[in-house]
Amino acid sequence: MLKIDQFAYTNRLRSAHPAEKFVFAALTLAICLIVSRPLISLAVILIMAGSIVLWAGIPLRFYLKLMLLPLSFLLVGIMTVAFSISRRPFSFLWAFTIGGFSLGITPTGLELAGNLLLKSLGAVSCLYFLSLTTPVLEILWVLKKVKTPGLFLELMLIVYRFIFVLMETAFKIYISQVSRWGYASFKTSYLSLGWLAANLFTKSYYHSQILFNALSARCYQGELRVLEMPYTFSRKNFALVALLELALLALAWWTGDDIFV
Repeated sequence: MLKIDQFAYTNRLRSAHPAEKFVFAALTLAICLIVSRPLISLAVILIMAGSIVLWAGIPLRFYLKLMLLPLSFLLVGIMTVAFSISRRPFSFLWAFTIGGFSLGITPTGLELAGNLLLKSLGAVSCLYFLSLTTPVLEILWVLKKVKTPGLFLELMLIVYRFIFVLMETAFKIYISQVSRWGYASFKTSYLSLGWLAANLFTKSYYHSQILFNALSARCYQGELRVLEMPYTFSRKNFALVALLELALLALAWWTGDDIFV
């Protein structure tokens, strides 16, 4: 089991209604994406970090490690936004000239890159809150209640299941290769990695056929049915969610965002 799934089943918000957590994450994500203010994005990051660490009881160190994963990709992506090419070097904060063209960072590009970075991290933190506090089956249950197409839900569940199939298959192949000195040198490591990738999808396809046969033997007719746990709504949680969302909207109005004009 992945650490994310482990915390989803053992966190302090495990007994909370999944719709409450879903609404909180969805509304906060919408505000973060719609309101174009770095202060709002930073507030979303802090609110979600507090909710995950203090409210749900997820270890801070583990959460920071998760946030570093998208941060590494985002830093590479925003570099293309921060840098600009122009014939006027005086408009740059820092630049170097090649063949009459200047490549550097402008104040506008730097501001846009910073805003994009905070907005992306805020959106990721909302998704982390949902995935760290709510098991996948409960997320699918909420989506089913809001009339999400059944085919979409079936594909989500199957893809989720095969993440573990791929990981388990890759681990077994890797252990088998290591026991035969498959990664003793750079050349053998390169060849072993190629064989691992080739065999991984072959064996995964074989496992998918076994899974389909098992479902067919249990009268599978295009819909996966799972047990639904009884949930009760909490007025306290809804009041807290409403208070946080209103605080974000008030902060957006105070900063003068155009969405409220």
